[in-house]
Amino acid sequence: MNETRRRLTAALAAVPALGPALGRPAAAQEAWPSRPLKLVVPFPPGGTADAAARAIAAGLRERLGQPVVVDNRGGAGTLIGTDLVAKSAPDGYTLLWATTPFAINATMVEKPPYDTFRDFVPVLRGLSSPLVLVVPASSPARSVAEFVALAKRSPGRLVYGSSGNGGSPHLAMEMFKAQAGIFVSHLPYRGSGPALADLLGGQTDAMFDTVFLLTPQVQAGKVRALAQTGATRSPLLPDVPTMQEAGLAGYEATSWFSIAAPAGTPPAVIAKLNAAANEVLQSPPIRDGLAKQGLQVHGGTPEEAARHLRSEVERWGAAVKRSGAKPD
Repeated sequence: MNETRRRLTAALAAVPALGPALGRPAAAQEAWPSRPLKLVVPFPPGGTADAAARAIAAGLRERLGQPVVVDNRGGAGTLIGTDLVAKSAPDGYTLLWATTPFAINATMVEKPPYDTFRDFVPVLRGLSSPLVLVVPASSPARSVAEFVALAKRSPGRLVYGSSGNGGSPHLAMEMFKAQAGIFVSHLPYRGSGPALADLLGGQTDAMFDTVFLLTPQVQAGKVRALAQTGATRSPLLPDVPTMQEAGLAGYEATSWFSIAAPAGTPPAVIAKLNAAANEVLQSPPIRDGLAKQGLQVHGGTPEEAARHLRSEVERWGAAVKRSGAKPD
């Protein structure tokens, strides 16, 4: 009997050491991060979203001690890359570079393959950039008030171009139209480049797009900036008033970039990611480089990021419903 008890005691003592072999999650045994991370950008390579993500990824690599690979998964209005992250393991190794369409699609897409709130946990509110309302240099409108007056004199005669149906430039104009009480016809393009080309060519009368894209055209005198859409003026266009300064109380519509993780990611991992990302954003070389692209740094806690996302879903959702925008 004593020999039997001795063997049973020895076997039980060996069980903890066999944990991983018996199916115990390997993630519970390792200090995070112990391998490379992936930051999924739901856009093709190139453009402001991709460039900003790569700057953040480089900074995270230095602070976490592991490579952070930018994985471009563009397509379907950001749904492809976003859904990939939603269905990834919640272990902190696959992250989403969430941008404005993340909030827009919550309303605009009838049956998205993921739930914006249930399937993700916000990590950090990262960056934002105002849009700019511009008209051709030949336009008689030299201010928001003059543009509104021009539109009211001939409802529907003015035409604005956008980077595409349901994008932030399109919906920013719809917000403007609703608040100003005007009607301007919409001509969607496949991207900002073609929309800008037709504006410069005189085929359209106005457009919204990012401060980074349009500042060179403003400085060259090819277009006239009437207002920008942030709560404060961008350093790139310090002489251009905000929409609020131009008389549209409470108007704000910015493009933004943030980090989110699959729901269920351990809180300790979220906290470590948040701390590292905040350090990156406050690093002078990265912060100054982003500022040159017209990007404003935010940072903050995961809770603040969650509140921002909810407010943006509400803001853009109202514009989607008002405009009747559908995915292209």
